[in-house]
Amino acid sequence: MTNIIAEFKGVHKGYGSGANRTEVLQDINLSIREGEFLAIVGFTGSGKTTLINLLTGLLQPDEGEVLFKGAPIKGPGHERGVIFQNYSLLPWLTVYQNVALAVDEVYPNWSKEERDQHIRKFVEMVNLSPALNKRPAELSGGMRQRVAVARALSMDPELLLMDEPLGALDALTRGNLQTEILKIWSANQRTALLITNDVDEGILMADRIIPLRPGPNATLGPEFIIDVERPRDKTQLNDHPEFKKVRNEVMSYLMDLGDASKLQQSKTYELPDLQPIMPGTRSFPFMKAG
Repeated sequence: MTNIIAEFKGVHKGYGSGANRTEVLQDINLSIREGEFLAIVGFTGSGKTTLINLLTGLLQPDEGEVLFKGAPIKGPGHERGVIFQNYSLLPWLTVYQNVALAVDEVYPNWSKEERDQHIRKFVEMVNLSPALNKRPAELSGGMRQRVAVARALSMDPELLLMDEPLGALDALTRGNLQTEILKIWSANQRTALLITNDVDEGILMADRIIPLRPGPNATLGPEFIIDVERPRDKTQLNDHPEFKKVRNEVMSYLMDLGDASKLQQSKTYELPDLQPIMPGTRSFPFMKAG
């Protein structure tokens, strides 16, 4: 039986109070299996980041439980590594020093030599050894995200959380990093959760993909199993019958959700009772006769 590493049980989350209250997530129930690569896909503003922040421990649910290995998540922990969209690097530190921050925190009892070897190993893993002593301002967007990947992986997390980590990159860099992350994931088979608004990216990388229905009161939709053998060649994936089948199913589901959401949000407006101005008339409500 496959072990469950993380769970959402009847989770509700909102922001604000009273008339300004917005219910973002409603009755979220989800089990993440150990060793799997799961993708959550949805529209911008549907609550995807709120969902992942509940897993990181940066947020607490209003109702329900978020569990990691059976215990409630009370705050951040190095067993749950996070890759954010905005890199979150300290600009005054080098590539080496940004990764060292995580390594020093997780392995304080290691010798200086052990930590040094560990840092260099993960910097090399994302092909950034030539930039070891450069600061973020000297790096491209793709290189900065590689640093963020190296930093997260250097903590040897049991669960790797990715909040649209490639969304701000150009198509070529995004494709290259997708391949890099998949290679690294395949090497250690850690559990991974990817939050994305790119259906193709989710299908390329994940074992299953679950849509998040648009908020407010966002809920999870049905799961779609991605039965495509690994390793996956992105250049050939468009011709794979299973890829095309899953893509069409997910896209159709999301398009139906979008149409339903637009219909629900549409409003009718009552026009004011305006009277036409008769020819030769110059008076207006805001003008006084003189």
